[in-house]
Amino acid sequence: MLVDSHCHLDFPDFADERDEVVARARRAGVARMITICTYLSRFDRIREIAQAYPDVYCTVGVHPHNAGSELAGVSAERIAELAAHPKVVGIGETGLDYYYDKSPRDAQERSFRIHCRAARDTGLPVIVHTRDADEDTGRILEEEGAGRGLDGVLHCFSSGRALAEKALEMGFYVSLSGIVTFRNSEELRAIVGTVPLDRILVETDAPFLAPVPKRGKRNEPAFVAHTAAVVAEVKGVTPAELARRSTENALRLFSRMPAPAEEAGMGAGA
Repeated sequence: MLVDSHCHLDFPDFADERDEVVARARRAGVARMITICTYLSRFDRIREIAQAYPDVYCTVGVHPHNAGSELAGVSAERIAELAAHPKVVGIGETGLDYYYDKSPRDAQERSFRIHCRAARDTGLPVIVHTRDADEDTGRILEEEGAGRGLDGVLHCFSSGRALAEKALEMGFYVSLSGIVTFRNSEELRAIVGTVPLDRILVETDAPFLAPVPKRGKRNEPAFVAHTAAVVAEVKGVTPAELARRSTENALRLFSRMPAPAEEAGMGAGA
């Protein structure tokens, strides 16, 4: 049993076959999927998708790419209000992306801090996107979270060791995507080797970043099994053990999401 802790089931890539995508994930042993909000203005659609499937949950937030265009309508109070829905299990995704710089950096930081406040106010975890922004991400997390009850996850982790260590010191989790399976990800796998098993999540970030051996295809939640298998190898445990531990971690972090019952006949891989 696995949890895909980060996917985007609202994206157009899945519009024509969302039912089949969810069904394939179930057959692959994925018992929970969290579909992530990237535009606050599109939250209603995210919520509808989560409500349509008993094993799909969601978040509420604004991706750093969209911080510039959406910031005027975003407040911690508004995010918290939307997060009251029982299917919402986290705040975000939010953070900093200096690789693409699609939004002004000051807008990204303001949005990031708003989301951190909403996470503290609601008691829900914050889902952090960071790319080429390790130093500022670490600084903001320390300022917003140190001793203030902020909990969360570095999603699709591909940052440096220092940020991983800082996040772990704060009690955050590290979520691994298909990037960890790529041939040129030796440095990332070395960092993963130092992350405690009780702090690891797995995700697809679907429809992006399909893992080996599906690389080049549209990603989907069923493929998280391939990422989990590589993480298990790096950590020196069986795939079953990694699935058990990462699922426990996801349920601990996303505590509003109920534990699924073991379903007879679930497969072990995609």
